[in-house]
Amino acid sequence: MIFTILPLILSTVFLLTNKRYRWLYILYKTLGRDIRAGIRFTFVNFYLWRYQQTRQTVPKLFTKLVSKHPNKAAFYFEDEVWTFQDVEKYSNKVAHYFKKEGFQRGDTVALLLENRPEYVCIWLGLGKIGVVTALINHNLVADPLVHSINVSSAKAVIYGASLKKGIKDICSRITNTKLYELGEQKDRTEVLDGSVDLSRQLEKQSDASPVKDLEKGVPQDRLVFIYTSGTTGLPKAAVITNMRYLFMALGLHYMTALEEDDIVYDPLPLYHSAGGIVGIGQSVVRGISVVIRRKFSASNFWNDCAKYKCTVAQYIGEICRYILLAHTKDKEVISHSVKKIIGNGLRPQIWKQFINKFNVKQVYEFYGATEGNSNLINIDSKVGAVGFIPRYATFLYPVTLIKCNEATGDPIRGSDGFCMSCKPGEVGILLGNVNAKKAINEFTGYADKKATQKKLIENVFKKGDLYFNSGDVLVQDELGYFYFKDRTGDTFRWKGENVATSEIEAVISNVVNLSDAVVYGVEIPGTEGRAGMAAIVDTTDSLDMAKLCKGLKENLPSYAIPLFVRVMTAVPLTGTFKLKKTDLQQDGFNIQKIKDKLFLYDAKNVTYVQLSNEKYDDIMSGKIRL
Repeated sequence: MIFTILPLILSTVFLLTNKRYRWLYILYKTLGRDIRAGIRFTFVNFYLWRYQQTRQTVPKLFTKLVSKHPNKAAFYFEDEVWTFQDVEKYSNKVAHYFKKEGFQRGDTVALLLENRPEYVCIWLGLGKIGVVTALINHNLVADPLVHSINVSSAKAVIYGASLKKGIKDICSRITNTKLYELGEQKDRTEVLDGSVDLSRQLEKQSDASPVKDLEKGVPQDRLVFIYTSGTTGLPKAAVITNMRYLFMALGLHYMTALEEDDIVYDPLPLYHSAGGIVGIGQSVVRGISVVIRRKFSASNFWNDCAKYKCTVAQYIGEICRYILLAHTKDKEVISHSVKKIIGNGLRPQIWKQFINKFNVKQVYEFYGATEGNSNLINIDSKVGAVGFIPRYATFLYPVTLIKCNEATGDPIRGSDGFCMSCKPGEVGILLGNVNAKKAINEFTGYADKKATQKKLIENVFKKGDLYFNSGDVLVQDELGYFYFKDRTGDTFRWKGENVATSEIEAVISNVVNLSDAVVYGVEIPGTEGRAGMAAIVDTTDSLDMAKLCKGLKENLPSYAIPLFVRVMTAVPLTGTFKLKKTDLQQDGFNIQKIKDKLFLYDAKNVTYVQLSNEKYDDIMSGKIRL
């Protein structure tokens, strides 16, 4: 028997270890995956080509869906059901009203509103008359809010009644911008002075389709701006054309094999591309019913999925962790129909625990920047992978990793002046080839042209080529799977949000007027992303922590407030007088290593308390969860 099996074992080992024949093993392991992906990818490209040839836009496609099934549920929201006909009529009223108000094709209107069906109706209606909607994070206040309105060149702001305080605080700084307040039927209040009561105005409008304006639209028209911090600075307004929106919505639709009778649970912010395009796009482009939730709730996640009979649910990494924490051993998981979850940031450490506990069959983890063209997706639930590209098929989808300085993220070029591709297992920066002729390779950039140029790299592999720099560090294995490693630059991700360190540093400087302050992300065991930490110079021992806390609370969204503060007599500088964030990040909040005073943010009492050895141990052990 041994003499029969031994040759087979030896030949198998030879094939696996011999580089010349290793490709046979790789092909054997990935062929099924690659065929499935190839078929789905073909569908994406076919429909993008078809829509481009027939001059389709998102509003045009939605109108066709209304004709197909007017009484089908487009959105479920709390106890409301909005049919496709309901959305069509409301969006038509928006189109007619703002055209009467004098808004023209190419103008921009900023939208500051919490999740609700009207949110989609507003940008869809404005899109019907060619007006671009800037989808602003409703958590923003003060300077970041003013910046977001101004950078989009918005001529007006539509805001929810619940957010009027934030608008009131900046009214004097946006005097040339029209204000429209949208209340809710069940909770009508007096509108802010100088604002138009949009709810009452819309009641007077026709709900007929603005056919002539609708037909003028083309795929290259700008549809919305979605804000991203990129890797540096304040939020940037990423340009989302109709074709870009279609690519993102269709890409996720076909690559995840969604069907018309699916019901998608979307608890994500609608100002983000994940919630507002990947999720909502399934309704407005493909006719699938979508559940909108006003605000994410971990304890109600599965209750909602069961209530609305959802078959698909969206997530970001932190959501999965919160859901696990909300369902302890003593809490029974309600029966649900969700078989697929789609999102990004699900940590490998909790991946299997999550799907086993909640009986989820498939995880479609994806990677992609709102404005980027280097998008990836994992279609076979490979634990930890954010996607894949067959190593023999990069010519079809030119996304690649190049070697970089891991400390700075700068590309490393060879003696010939060109960048160097990474081999399997080598960490590198992810790039996507820019080709304006193909929707999948297009980079439409930002409203700010200078910001657009900063994201592009020329002469990467040959003279004259052009690539989008994702700013993210990944690694690829020999089977073609990609794994996310880190984010370069001055941005870290926390609570599912990109946080720009320069924005926080500016607030700190204004609040306490100190010479130097540096903000960076630090890792906390058992959490996704990096928590904010500030190192502040205080040479006179006069730092007022209460004043600092108050200033941060008033000027930043909650997720951007640093959890840790390190008070120093000096911040280490490089030879060129740049702040050494890397050294500070390595120190983290290690109280056993750091001699400076350390403070921890107490969100419940809105104050900073000095970090003790006991609290440090509790954080590291997971007893205190942040």
